[in-house]
Amino acid sequence: MSTIIKAAAVQISPMLYSRQGTVEKVIKKIGELGERGVRFATFPETVVPYYPYFSFVQPPFQMAKEHQRLLEESVTVPSAETHAIGKAAKRANMVVSIGVNERDGGTLYNTQLLFDVDGTLIQRRRKLIPTYHERMVWGQGDASGLHAVDSGAGRIGQLACWEHYMPLARYALIADGEQIHSAMYPGSIFGPPFSDQTEVNVRQHALESACFVVCATAWLDPEQQAQIMKDTGCAIGPISGGCFTAIVGPDGRIIGRAPQGG
Repeated sequence: MSTIIKAAAVQISPMLYSRQGTVEKVIKKIGELGERGVRFATFPETVVPYYPYFSFVQPPFQMAKEHQRLLEESVTVPSAETHAIGKAAKRANMVVSIGVNERDGGTLYNTQLLFDVDGTLIQRRRKLIPTYHERMVWGQGDASGLHAVDSGAGRIGQLACWEHYMPLARYALIADGEQIHSAMYPGSIFGPPFSDQTEVNVRQHALESACFVVCATAWLDPEQQAQIMKDTGCAIGPISGGCFTAIVGPDGRIIGRAPQGG
């Protein structure tokens, strides 16, 4: 017997440079989704506190200030912030998949957290191989979290961004019987072609795995783009476009998608 649940792919901007502000925004959104009957939600890649856009637009010798700021605003697991997100998930009776910058000692990781309907943190996994410029910011993960997890919304698998370019990583979750795949990307980066690439990426995975894919990208509003341009000296092009937030069915067809912004 099949079960129907309401899912949400959340295209949301961070509160730039603020762990506390972004967590509060996420908690508010979880509450709003719960009131609308959502039982599973995917939030964007490292939305807490924000994606390290600076690492894409600055050379290594210039990024120390921004790197330090991100380190100071990142999340430890467990912490007051993760407990707060878990409590919000419990109040909403919702399974929540969310990306954070995790600080472990002196190293940052691109980490995906999965909270069950009772607020329990049932998975913490780290991106296996940070991509390109990200390797100057994040440490490498391992395969200990490369499996699907049973939850109140079904059997969930998670991957971040260009991990979807790694066939064996995707196969591991397919072979482990994922029913819902949580895909998360940064958004407002790489320009418009990245939106098209992401769409191909997640629709292909849905078709191959015969599961539902809930894909979320963040975005930057004009004020945030202007702030990053001021802080890094970059142009607007590299921190624009690249948004594709959608839910894809097992047949590879898009069930619903958000407007492309940022």
